[in-house]
Amino acid sequence: MKSLNDIEKILEKILTETRFQHTLGVMYTAGALAMKYDVELNKAMLAGLLHDCAKCIPLNEQMALCKKYNISLTKSEESNPSLIHSKLGAYLAKDIYEVTDDDILNAISWHTTGRPSMSLLEKIIYIADYIEPRRKYIANLPSIRKLAFENIDQTILMISESVLQYLTSMNAVIDDTTRKTYEFYKQKLEKGEE
Repeated sequence: MKSLNDIEKILEKILTETRFQHTLGVMYTAGALAMKYDVELNKAMLAGLLHDCAKCIPLNEQMALCKKYNISLTKSEESNPSLIHSKLGAYLAKDIYEVTDDDILNAISWHTTGRPSMSLLEKIIYIADYIEPRRKYIANLPSIRKLAFENIDQTILMISESVLQYLTSMNAVIDDTTRKTYEFYKQKLEKGEE
C-alpha cells in the first residue's frame, strides 16, 4: 500500500486545487474524529484522503471505468452522476492506491449517501466530508461540527436530514440509500440504542 504522503502527492496533481484542499480538510477532520472515537488514526486519514479520488475524472471516463470494474449503478446514480465518484473511488483506492482494508473501501464507497448500520470509520468519513473546515456554509453547520465530537449517531441523523431537505428544496433526485440512512438513525436514536 502506498503511504499517505505518496498518495497526497499524486492527488495534488490530479485533483483541482479546491478539491485537493477539501480532501486535506476531510483527511485531518477524519483524523480528529478518529482520535475522539478511538478509531485507528492512519485508517481514518487514508480513507479521508482517498474519499474523493475519483471526483475530478470527467463523467464519460467515470462511466467507462464503471464498466471496466463492473460497477452497477442505481437509477439515482445514473440520473445524478455526482454520486458515482464514491463507488468508483473505492475501486480506484483498491486498484491504484493498493488499499485492501474493506472498512476503508466501504467508507469511501458510502461517504456521499451514508447507509444503515455504518461502521465507526464509515460514520467518521461521512461526517468529515460534511464538516471539514473549508466546507461552504450550510444551515446548522456550527452546531453539527460541535455535535460531531459529542454524539456521532445524532450527527449522522442531522446531516442526513439536512441533505434530504436540501435535495427536496432543489427538486433533485434523492438516492434511496440517503433516505434509508436517515430512517435507520432516526429509529435507532428513538429506541435509545447506541
